[in-house]
Amino acid sequence: MVTEPLPIVEVRGASITFPGVKALDDVNFRLLPGEVHTLMGENGAGKSTLIKALTGVYQIDSGSILVFGEERRFSGTASAQAAGISTVYQEVNLCTNLTIGENVMLGHETRSLFGIDWRKTHARAHEVLAEMGLGDLDPRAPLQSISIALQQLVAISRAMVTKSKVLILDEPTSSLDAAEVETLFGVMRTLRDQGVAILFVSHFLDQVYAISDRITVLRNGRFVGEYLKRDLERTALISKMIGKDFDTLRALGSNRQVDERDRAQTPVYAAEGIARTGTLAPTDIEIHKGEVVGFAGLLGSGRTELARLIFGADKPDAGTVRLKGAKAAIVSPVSGLAHHIAYSTENRRDDGIVGDLSIRENIMLAVQAQRGWLRRVPAKEVDRLVNTYMERFSVRPNDPDRPIRLLSGGNQQKVLLGRWLATEPDLLLLDEPTRGIDVGAKADIQETVAELAEGGMSVVFISSELEEVVRLSERIVIMKDHQKVGDVVNGPDVTAERIVSIIAADSEAAAEARADALADQVEGEQA
Repeated sequence: MVTEPLPIVEVRGASITFPGVKALDDVNFRLLPGEVHTLMGENGAGKSTLIKALTGVYQIDSGSILVFGEERRFSGTASAQAAGISTVYQEVNLCTNLTIGENVMLGHETRSLFGIDWRKTHARAHEVLAEMGLGDLDPRAPLQSISIALQQLVAISRAMVTKSKVLILDEPTSSLDAAEVETLFGVMRTLRDQGVAILFVSHFLDQVYAISDRITVLRNGRFVGEYLKRDLERTALISKMIGKDFDTLRALGSNRQVDERDRAQTPVYAAEGIARTGTLAPTDIEIHKGEVVGFAGLLGSGRTELARLIFGADKPDAGTVRLKGAKAAIVSPVSGLAHHIAYSTENRRDDGIVGDLSIRENIMLAVQAQRGWLRRVPAKEVDRLVNTYMERFSVRPNDPDRPIRLLSGGNQQKVLLGRWLATEPDLLLLDEPTRGIDVGAKADIQETVAELAEGGMSVVFISSELEEVVRLSERIVIMKDHQKVGDVVNGPDVTAERIVSIIAADSEAAAEARADALADQVEGEQA
């Protein structure tokens, strides 16, 4: 029988209470050396609270935190770092105005009698980067000159400058493509093999099962259980997260079935040649009443750019738009709202929520903007709308006056959805509405999209997860290199693989066209 090593970090019976909610309730957790331990749970389950307790951001009200068997009480992030615990958050918190090396060594610069010794500091940064497999990066290069994926690895390098024994990675893959994720996983495996304990948080089940050794599940602030990955099937994991049988998620696995649509009818929205220089090539698109139209494509394909033009967040410089057959000019968000178009941005943190405002105020922002800031919405109507959408989406905690920044990502997303539905739109544009949220919240939002379409609302659904787009959409617009390259009606033969093949086929055709053009040019020069 193999004896397990002493945990580097162990949490015993930890509880944390905020006004009106118990965020952690008698939670146990442990991190063993040389393991990737994934923390799973729905949004609001207590994952972020537990991480903040481990990093000294929050003080636990009861219970204990042990480091190498010795009880510790962290007074702040510095004391947690001194105990060997480092964290890299979902949003890369680096200084884009500094060099790569300056970011790696920030707060740990090599000093001499005359201040910072930059030559030795950059040399030390190069050593740390090389240990992470990033030895080809120039420490003196500007941080903004490298991709987000590499910046994520730079952030990990900074966390490991002090030879941390615990590395906490909170949603590190949310903005990475498949190749970049594998690069990150390579670094994680290297650190794991060196004996580092890694706490990994992700909502991507495939990634969880690709990298994890052990999984702990939280639900509603309570400890559900700790499991070896090999002993926990995916359906069982999801059931433990949501506290329901897997059958409740049946909407996640079935394609949206719709009758064949009469496309001779006047669409709710139609654009001919809509374009913006440097952003989107001239594009034709129609969206019918009660239709869910998916926008599919790789990052940077033009999905978001098209949605922003439809809403008026960006002003088109070409094209004609008709709403229900009548010509319309949608050149600003105000005009978009006035024409009953709503747009929920992909960047929830920066362009969606207003963190210091309450849930109530965030829900009412769009309605108030729609009516004009001089026409205040009556208090009774505010209460009705806020209560309606908080109950409809089961926003937790159920406190409309709570600052929205204190909510989990999934609950923030539900508030944003409520904000736009409160404007009673004819066309709702949802850009990555399920990114970074748990399976249960994802199911709620997907079911809501289907219900809205059945009720007659037109919905544009954008997601990096092609399976999700195929599952929900009646029709799929395929984007690549800032232009539309396909438009397919959903059906049994439409799969994520077929979408990818259309994108790939277009790439091959484009390559052949470029080759032909180059051959013609060479032939002309020779002539």
